[in-house]
Amino acid sequence: MSVSQEISAHIPYLRRFARALSGSQSGGDAYVLATLEAIVADPDTFRAGGETRTSLYRTFLAVWGSMPVNEHVDPNMSSPDERGARRNLDAISLRPRVAFLLASLEGFDTGEVASILGVRTQDATGLIDQAGKEIANQIRTDVLIIEDEPFIALDIQTLVEDLGHRVVGIARTHKEAVRAVEAHRPGLILADIQLADGSSGLEAVNQILGQFEVPVIFITAYPERFLTGRPPEPAFLITKPFGVDSLKAVISQALFFDRRSHRREAAQA
Repeated sequence: MSVSQEISAHIPYLRRFARALSGSQSGGDAYVLATLEAIVADPDTFRAGGETRTSLYRTFLAVWGSMPVNEHVDPNMSSPDERGARRNLDAISLRPRVAFLLASLEGFDTGEVASILGVRTQDATGLIDQAGKEIANQIRTDVLIIEDEPFIALDIQTLVEDLGHRVVGIARTHKEAVRAVEAHRPGLILADIQLADGSSGLEAVNQILGQFEVPVIFITAYPERFLTGRPPEPAFLITKPFGVDSLKAVISQALFFDRRSHRREAAQA
């Protein structure tokens, strides 16, 4: 298989990443084109870099780092993710910004991020964590935790506060969750699906989303109960037992992209 065939399927995603990093599609495409030219000029070095996708992004960042950064912001960005990201991106330091986009926008795991950046895995984790804290400093918000297990709720609270956010309530049941929202309208909800009294976190969140839109992250040992095609609209899903770094990254991602959940009408469910 030729190099062009190997990388062709990844080019649309590399263009997306380049656009987010450089600020415009034209600027991003210039970096992508330069990357492809570098690969064509030295295909053996590219192939020696390991797995095709990680090698492609590693080569792109090497090219990007050797050229002036395009500071132009494209006013024609149209997708909700891009508009939310553009508002927040410039507040993140450069290296953490790159690591965060690789993980959150492109879906690379921490080991792959480390490989692309040429750093140790623990250093990549630190960069992503730093990005999360910088995002929190810019988008600090109040968080409601809906969780019936006290120790898990405490772990989540500690994690949320470590990122710089404020926990305004911990609800163990559907009714407690609704009451908590009436007292403090949160900017983010972290919710279990199966609650202490047998009630459903899905139903509690759906009732809350009938009042206002807010980002929601479901944290559950029963992901199959979430993937039913019923409301609320799928947002973010973390499976128990969760990793601290994974949950931190998803919290930052939900706030960074300003991706709000919303209740679907019954006829659409």
